[in-house]
Amino acid sequence: MSAGSEHLDEVTRRIGQAARAAGRDPADVTLVAVSKTHGADRVRELVAAGHRIFGENRVQEAQEKFPTLKSEFPDLQLHLIGPLQTNKAREAVALFDVVQSVDREKLAATLAKEMARAGKRPDCFIQVNTGEEPQKAGVLPADVDSFVVACRDTHKLPIVGLMCIPPLDEEPALHFALLAKIAARHGLPKLSMGMSADYETAVRLGATHVRVGSALFGQRQ
Repeated sequence: MSAGSEHLDEVTRRIGQAARAAGRDPADVTLVAVSKTHGADRVRELVAAGHRIFGENRVQEAQEKFPTLKSEFPDLQLHLIGPLQTNKAREAVALFDVVQSVDREKLAATLAKEMARAGKRPDCFIQVNTGEEPQKAGVLPADVDSFVVACRDTHKLPIVGLMCIPPLDEEPALHFALLAKIAARHGLPKLSMGMSADYETAVRLGATHVRVGSALFGQRQ
């Protein structure tokens, strides 16, 4: 058994425990294995163990790793979880199955245009800057309501949920609860929240997607 598959078993077990403790079905939680900075060989370890859902922060890095993997494993699903520049929107639509970081009007408009051009519509999450941190991407909580409406009605994007990255020095549960409340207000079924340090808390508070890197792959390269 590889180290990767051992870590996968452990994270999956803990997600299951957290879900059951909250009266949820563990199958309702999707584990996104965050493979940024790790090579294709490490991704293959998890693929060999049966895992198929991966997350990358940068379009360019994903382009180096995943086209070959996706051609070999057609059921492999790739999520973009990092900030997206508008000039990379075309490549993102071509490669990714889900874009978790829609966070501004210009990007929403560009994604809509590229989806129409490519005839491919990756699911989209709106990234919310729940901690209102100036250095962090994401829509401010005060602006989310109007932005959801713009994405859905003006740009006709396939918005399925919300995503957040809480501030490092604050209690993540408060941010997860806020995100869940905003999503419920808009009837959005999916919540991407929780990383290696706090994914169990996120699951207890309703996460449908957790983005786990170091607990699966070890520290970044």
